[in-house]
Amino acid sequence: MRQATMYHYVSGKEDLLAELLESTVTPSLTLARRLLADDVSPAERRLWQLCRSDVELLCGGPHNLGGLYLLPEVRSERFAGFHAVRAELKDAYRQLLAATDVGKTLGKSELALRTDLLFGLIEGVILIHRSDPERPVSAFAEATADAALRIAGI
Repeated sequence: MRQATMYHYVSGKEDLLAELLESTVTPSLTLARRLLADDVSPAERRLWQLCRSDVELLCGGPHNLGGLYLLPEVRSERFAGFHAVRAELKDAYRQLLAATDVGKTLGKSELALRTDLLFGLIEGVILIHRSDPERPVSAFAEATADAALRIAGI
C-alpha cells in the first residue's frame, strides 16, 4: 500500500499504531468473554484455551505485532483505548483463574500476583518467539498454555 493511500484510511502514524495494537488484543478479549460466559466447561480448561489462543494470535502472524507493546510511545494517553481493552483482557484472565479450584483458595493479593505472572508470560512470548521464529506456533502455544497453568498453580 502506498503511503498516500494509507492516510486515506488512517489520519496518522499514531492512529495506525493504535489500530495495530488493538488488533492484537481484541480477538483475545472476544474469546475471553465467550469463555467467561461458558458455565459448563471447567475453568482450568477455559483458562488454558485462552492462553493457547492468545499465544497463537501474538505469534501466528507474519509480523511480531506484540513487540509494539514495548514501544515507549505506547505509554502515552493517546493509547488509552488499547490500555483499556488490554486491562479488560487481563481481568478476564483473573476471573478465569479465580474460577479454578486453585483460584478459589487464593487470597486477593495472591490471585493478583498469579494473574500478573500468568499474563506476563503470555505477553512475553513475543520475545521468546522472536529468538526462534521457525518453531511451530501451535506447539509453542500449547507448551506456553501448559506453563501458564503451572505458574497459576494448576
